[in-house]
Amino acid sequence: MTASTFCLHLPGHATATTKAQASPGLLGRWAQWLTELRIDLDLSGRDIQREFDALHDRIRTNHRTRDAMQPLPLHLHGLVFRLREADGEYFVYAIDPQRNRIVAYTVFNRLVEVDRRTDRHLRAPHTKVAHGYRRMGIASAIYRWWLDSGRCLMTGARQSAGAHGLWMALARDYELAAVRIDANKRVQQLQMPPPPGFFDALDTRLVLVGRDCRLADFTQPAACNVR
Repeated sequence: MTASTFCLHLPGHATATTKAQASPGLLGRWAQWLTELRIDLDLSGRDIQREFDALHDRIRTNHRTRDAMQPLPLHLHGLVFRLREADGEYFVYAIDPQRNRIVAYTVFNRLVEVDRRTDRHLRAPHTKVAHGYRRMGIASAIYRWWLDSGRCLMTGARQSAGAHGLWMALARDYELAAVRIDANKRVQQLQMPPPPGFFDALDTRLVLVGRDCRLADFTQPAACNVR
């Protein structure tokens, strides 16, 4: 599938958010229901800045990549954000202009697990943030920009504890749903709450629904939540 099937409409600004789709009480029950969700440890190494510096050097020396990067209308702690698209995947770089280095990186991956129809609506985000720049809201700002752009997010097969916490925080402002990917790569929306142990399966995921999006656009009701 070409990148044209996933046409991202870049907003002039990214300040508008959807109203909360879940009450605090419901979010509390979500947290209880999801205690068995697959949580991986945060494996970010101490040399992550070295990785970012090497990436920055490659971008600066590759004029095609450099020229393809677009500015993003995000304003956070003086950082500069740049966007690049390649083969339907989107890459966001947070740059500290005073130090002239990349300090955070997000990729919105395509999901090989889903069918072509679903591929138009969903991407799985993965973020790395350098030491010294964490807990500054960088990943949250990038994810909110994406969701406010009218696109949705799905978790990968696993989440770090930090990523899981971020998703639960975003669920205060965006609709959060549990889904299952069936054998035909279709996404089935699940009734809540899911039964105990359901999230042990690798085909169960979470979805954050973007502004002006509907789950019905890319999901179908599950005939049965668990066997």
